[in-house]
Amino acid sequence: MSIAFRIPMSGRSTEERHRVSSPLELLFDLTFVVAIAQVASQLAHAGEEGHALEKLGPYLMVFFAIWWAWMNFTWFASAYDTDDVPYRLMTLVQMGGVLVLAAGVPAAFAQSDFTAIIVGYLIMRLALVGQWVRAAIEHADGRTTAVRYASGVAAVQVLWVAWGFLPPGMRPWLFLLGVVLELSVPLWAERTGMTSWHPHHIAERYGLFTIIVLGESVSASAIGVQKGLAAHGVSAALVAIAIAGLVLLFALWWLYFLEPAAEGLESKRGRSFYWGYGHYFVFAALAALGAGLEVAVQAGAGHHAASDAAVGYAVAIPVAVFLLMLYVLHAPLVPEVVIRPLKTAAAIILVLVLPLASPLIGLVGVVIGIAVVAAALVAATLVDRAIAARATMDAGHAPDGPVEPTA
Repeated sequence: MSIAFRIPMSGRSTEERHRVSSPLELLFDLTFVVAIAQVASQLAHAGEEGHALEKLGPYLMVFFAIWWAWMNFTWFASAYDTDDVPYRLMTLVQMGGVLVLAAGVPAAFAQSDFTAIIVGYLIMRLALVGQWVRAAIEHADGRTTAVRYASGVAAVQVLWVAWGFLPPGMRPWLFLLGVVLELSVPLWAERTGMTSWHPHHIAERYGLFTIIVLGESVSASAIGVQKGLAAHGVSAALVAIAIAGLVLLFALWWLYFLEPAAEGLESKRGRSFYWGYGHYFVFAALAALGAGLEVAVQAGAGHHAASDAAVGYAVAIPVAVFLLMLYVLHAPLVPEVVIRPLKTAAAIILVLVLPLASPLIGLVGVVIGIAVVAAALVAATLVDRAIAARATMDAGHAPDGPVEPTA
């Protein structure tokens, strides 16, 4: 495949047909696999020792850096991906920044040393500034927006560098300020004109990142199995929790892709910030679920310091957050969500109640129960769709595509 050395950045069409992720975007995503694996592993290690709550703050902070860097690249690429040599090289720099950040995750969790994370994040962000400067130079119609992006992103990096020199006790408050400023840059920049991101491309990119995070959860479960086997050998509890974990992850994957987003993003572009920003909680919950499943599998093998209820909630809370966010994010985009709200609410309640029953059903029963609830929600939604499709057919209207339930 040949590429041009340089193609002017003029903004891609929002109506481009068959827009899909490029091979470069897929390669870029692989660097985030490393970063997510590191942060999930550290959270799992804390959970094994019964200190998950103590490390929740560092987890959420580091995950924000990972997610925000990925998200900014994704939306920029959707509007300005030229796939020429300068663009590829700038993307390479951003990939290097991701790996530097990933290398700094253990120190951030163990010693509250965020130096490598700040350096890696700075590399990624300055490379993005360079991309926005290029867009400002070459795309006259979008120049004001691009200049705002470049100046806003660069300015916030000054705060992050200063953040690294603060005493640990002051960092959480300044971190929250940094988050607010980071989230405000796109809102401020696009007031002068929305970039030409492609709705179907964005929906696909978010779906692929969801698969990446789910894949990390599968990997974390496998690591838990390996540690459990090495320490205690095969046990019925270990096998049962491992199988239930796999079923749970498969059900969550199914649920995510039952809810359509591309058409909603296309018709309601103004709500893209809400949908895009809200996915932080979806991705963070799925990565935390991987850590919880790793701890649960080891607990099934007889190796854990936390109580069964605590380990159960390490699985239940991420699942509940994921289910809640599926509804919260999609309800404003579509006329009617596919997964019915009452069924979602019932599933969330059941998932959160199950760990309380751990003295009666044990950790194995808790994890199996959560998996059954998620699978039942998939089945109930499929039944709703089948009933709606049959009703449409009986009314004499052949459906053009997937039919959403009306009740």
